[in-house]
Amino acid sequence: MRELLARAAALAADHRDGLAERPVAQAVDAAALRAGFGGALPKDPSPPSAVLEQLARAAEPGLTATAGPRFFGFVIGGSLPAATAAEMLAAGWDQNAFNAVLSPAAAAAEDVAGGWLKELLGIPASATTGFVTGGQAANTVGLAAARHHVLAAAGWDAERDGLFGAPRVRVVASAERHATIDRALRLLGFGTSVVEEVAAGPQGAIDVADLARVLAAGSGPAIVCLQAGNVNTGACDDLRAAREAAGDAWVHVDGAFGLWAGANPATAGLIDGVELADSWACDGHKWLNVPYDSGFAFCAHPDAHAAAFANRAAYLTGAGEVSGMGDLTPESSRRARGFAVWAALRELGRDGVAELVDRCCRLARRFAESLAEGGAVIGNDVVLNQVLVSFGDDAHTDAVIAAVQGDGTCWLGGTTWRGRRYLRISVSNWSTTEADVDRSAAAILRLAAQ
Repeated sequence: MRELLARAAALAADHRDGLAERPVAQAVDAAALRAGFGGALPKDPSPPSAVLEQLARAAEPGLTATAGPRFFGFVIGGSLPAATAAEMLAAGWDQNAFNAVLSPAAAAAEDVAGGWLKELLGIPASATTGFVTGGQAANTVGLAAARHHVLAAAGWDAERDGLFGAPRVRVVASAERHATIDRALRLLGFGTSVVEEVAAGPQGAIDVADLARVLAAGSGPAIVCLQAGNVNTGACDDLRAAREAAGDAWVHVDGAFGLWAGANPATAGLIDGVELADSWACDGHKWLNVPYDSGFAFCAHPDAHAAAFANRAAYLTGAGEVSGMGDLTPESSRRARGFAVWAALRELGRDGVAELVDRCCRLARRFAESLAEGGAVIGNDVVLNQVLVSFGDDAHTDAVIAAVQGDGTCWLGGTTWRGRRYLRISVSNWSTTEADVDRSAAAILRLAAQ
């Protein structure tokens, strides 16, 4: 085992060492890639060392350098050194992080790391923290807690009786909400037709006056979904004004990457009033740069959070003692995500997290300025780490996207914003430098000219 894990660590380190110079993405022969993994299931066992080497060889042609400094296609961070090492330790320790009985160490790491996260993001210390897989799970957990709370206030037990015959719950959300909100509503039995849509302003932030109008037009139990960090523009809703307009409604904030603005004094004003919400969703594998998969569901109402997810069974030792673990998340059997989160926060410290967020924002502005100087049109106010770039008509813009993806210097995706096609650039990797941005911008302009 010692030799095997040492070899795995060496292979992983070799991959990480080469990320800065390897093509971010390359043409892949899908059939050949599958053949490397394929063939008939072997009849006889294989030595673990041989399996590891075969896996490394088979995977290499299909690995995308998402952990490297020039991947800008999504808000994807590359895991920090300490977080990567902690994740390898967590795999070796093989802890089930359902509760403190199964792993006291995992429970302690999550408790401490959860406290640090709330302090950084401006979330009340009394809120509960569930360590989940990512933004989708975090939004689902937050809205499940909201479902319990608003229906319980109306005299209905959603966990016991479901939604058949329940009072209709109003879900009020921006036209610019993220798709994970809609999927959470499907998963929770609300359906997407329940959404009462609110207009968004020119940069994608919710129109607070229209929010007040929509809420005033109806009555009954209500959940208001707000956003910190528009997926295209980075714009943040006016959380304080929206909270006031929401009145007694439950307010949920989808802050997959935008909540990290609160960790940086220069951007914290974008999420002013964040502490007034009832639940929050945030990703760790985005701006905190921890390994996949890692997200956080925070809730200002611990009883509602636990009521929606607490697990009760006679054989589950420790079940019923609500902790920040299995009683606050959808999974019972789950890995100990808190170790890597703790390690990332310990490596960076408060100032390091602030510097990481601030630097990515500066690099995003540098990207926008360089591309604009080269003739591109920037489609958004660059307030965080998101940049929308157009090269005239949609067909030309899409051709540039395809050329960039095939070139390998950097990788980015496309999006449609307000009826136009754009390159969508997201800067969120701890290892990205000004040189990476300049090299990438030059490649984009070169390909656009061709």
